[in-house]
Formats: sequence, C-alpha cells, structure tokens
Amino acid sequence: MVRQRRSGLGDLESAVMEQLWALPPDGWLSVREVLERLVDRDLAYTTVMTVLDRLAKKDLVSRERVGRAWRYRAASGRDELTAQVLQSSLAPLAPDDRKAALLQFLDNASDADLDVLRAGLAEVERKHRG
Repeated sequence: MVRQRRSGLGDLESAVMEQLWALPPDGWLSVREVLERLVDRDLAYTTVMTVLDRLAKKDLVSRERVGRAWRYRAASGRDELTAQVLQSSLAPLAPDDRKAALLQFLDNASDADLDVLRAGLAEVERKHRG
C-alpha cells in the first residue's frame, strides 16, 4: 500500500511535523526530543537533524540556537500549511481551469464537507464586509 503524502510533505517530514504541531504554541523541541518522540521508527539522530534542517529551509519550522544545539517549532499550523499547498496548486492554473478544479472538488465533497464549506464561506464573507 502506498502512503499518501499529507500537505505535500514526505512521510518522515509529516511524522516530524506531527510532533511539532502537538506542542503548545510556545513549545519547542530539540533534535533529540523529536527523535525520542519517534521511538516507533529506527532513526539516526543525524536523519532527524537533516529532516529538521530541510523543514527549516522550506520555512515550515522555526529554529533557534540554544548553546550548541538548535530547537524547533512549527512555523505555522497544519491548517495553514494545508491551505498554502492548496493555494499553490491552484495559483498557476488559468481561471477556467481553476474554476473547473474547484467545481470538481465540490462535486466530490460529502454533505458534511459542504456544510463546513458553507459555514466557512459565510464567515469569510462577514469578515470581508467588516
């Protein structure tokens, strides 16, 4: 079975981000702490360090130096990242193609998803009206 990528991230990147998203908003983790939370995987310290470095270069995590080590936290929430991935997928499309993609998405949405979308649209419209 092929694992589906979430939010445009690879499997290990997703696992690391899950650990960072689970923190309180002001929470930070070191490489060692991330490694300890991924105990179900047989990972080397340097592997986790490399993944965190790559996530930092993609601006998906913030990092700060504490002594000789770095500590990390998610730069944005899961919902923000998902929205960014969706927006970046739609942005290069011609207007008619963007419309077709959105309509196809809506046509395949469940009733519950459509209810969420209606409520969200109403909220956005209220914000834009002031």
